[in-house]
Amino acid sequence: MQNDILWAPWRMAYIKSDKKEELRKVEVQSGGDPKCFICQGVADSSEYDRERLVVGRTDTTISILNRFPYNNGHLLVAPKRHIASLELLTETEQRDIMRELAYWTKALERVMNAEGFNVGLNLGRVAGAGLPGHMHWHIVPRWNGDASFITTIGSAKAIPQALEAAWELLRRS
Repeated sequence: MQNDILWAPWRMAYIKSDKKEELRKVEVQSGGDPKCFICQGVADSSEYDRERLVVGRTDTTISILNRFPYNNGHLLVAPKRHIASLELLTETEQRDIMRELAYWTKALERVMNAEGFNVGLNLGRVAGAGLPGHMHWHIVPRWNGDASFITTIGSAKAIPQALEAAWELLRRS
């Protein structure tokens, strides 16, 4: 076995943090949570989209790169409103979220050559929601062979692209 080193310096922020965003705080909209990184992204002006990793917005949704991704290009698609359960979504929000999920899977196929996806929603902390108050869907791009030995026996994940480079690829004009 070689004595190679796998560097992932961006993970130190996650290890040292209390898992909350360490970005500039903004005044969130009425009904939002000032501690919620999604609400902060919604409230902030688009000039801070790079800092917040926001890649797209519609009238009712926001799409953000996951700051602590499971895989390269890992996106979060959320309603702009700070809500935690499916029955609170309006019909417009439901339609827009599905449209954004379809858009981003196609975009990830096109710009990152993704071969498949895990798309999911964790409702509630016991279901794995790291941000239980603001529901969001995960889009995790997958490639043939991306579950290598290092993931299965090494308890590590190698992500081959920096978040800034992924943001550049995915940013909507």
